Amino acid sequence: MTLSKQSKNRSVLEYQRYALSRVSRTFALTIPQLPLEVRFVIGNAYLLCRIADTIEDSPELDVPSKRHFLSRFAGVVRHEESVESFEADLAPLLCDGTTADDRDLVTNTNRVVDLHRQLPNRQSNPIAQCVENMCEGMSEFVDASSDGLKDVAQVERYCYFVAGVVGEMITEILCDYSSDIASRRDELYPLSSQFGCGLQLINIIKDHREDKNRGVCWLPRRGLEGEALLSSDAVNVSDAADPRIVQLLSVARNRLEKSLRYIKLIPTREIGIRRFLAWTFAFACLTLRRIHANPNFHRGEEVKISRRQVYATIATINLTVRLNRVLQGLFNLVVPHQSRFETLKRRSRR
Repeated sequence: MTLSKQSKNRSVLEYQRYALSRVSRTFALTIPQLPLEVRFVIGNAYLLCRIADTIEDSPELDVPSKRHFLSRFAGVVRHEESVESFEADLAPLLCDGTTADDRDLVTNTNRVVDLHRQLPNRQSNPIAQCVENMCEGMSEFVDASSDGLKDVAQVERYCYFVAGVVGEMITEILCDYSSDIASRRDELYPLSSQFGCGLQLINIIKDHREDKNRGVCWLPRRGLEGEALLSSDAVNVSDAADPRIVQLLSVARNRLEKSLRYIKLIPTREIGIRRFLAWTFAFACLTLRRIHANPNFHRGEEVKISRRQVYATIATINLTVRLNRVLQGLFNLVVPHQSRFETLKRRSRR
């Protein structure tokens, strides 16, 4: 029996749990920590975003096709486009360049959308807005090449569309769930997109070699001050850190600092939500630390945290998740101070 046929035999909720475990190890770990009232809502939102991400990343689709299907998928989530027609048109175009699990998710778009349509409007509307913004933003960047994006501002714009909007959507859902969280919305909402962007920046840096091999690059060609940035490969300086990586590491650290402020604003009694946020945040901090120690890595695996580190991190966070001062202390201990990024930047310019 094929993967897709096995999937069709599962109930909608069973399929969502199954699909999450297949397409994202991190979210398969963190989403079950959430209160039941929002667990399946955020899980459903993640799978919808993953379908958009699959369209963006598909090597089988050319630029016009990616824009076409991103627009149609936004229409599906807005109930303006037939999900069956979208699924039937897109699925046959995805081949070995797209993972089997992502292809399976696309062939089950109708099941993911069906669950979304069963949600109350106060939950489904923020998700639909997030997917629409994501699809629109991705369409702006699907013609990215191996040369990289224009500058750091463009990298951050890209991060906002693929991850910042997710942070905003999650905040809206959490505010609907808890009046205490809603009372802090004015502080949380501006930080929520920073949280998503920080995580995405770490992923961009970690995966930049693999992205380059498939013909795309999300690193900036110009820095924060407008100076041209060349990779260490381009200038043939093997012991110098890539200035593009150094620039983004500094920006990512700033975003992660704001992410911690977001976590600390969540009421301490909401331990499940804090775990959901803090586990992912901690994984990103450890990855940033590893990249800072080895900015000239050649494969993402070299800076990826090990399974042992994942479980040690989970245990540490579980013991400290209610203690804001301890979380701050752990951040200060794990993440290099901003001054160390300035030192790395000076070395990269030699």
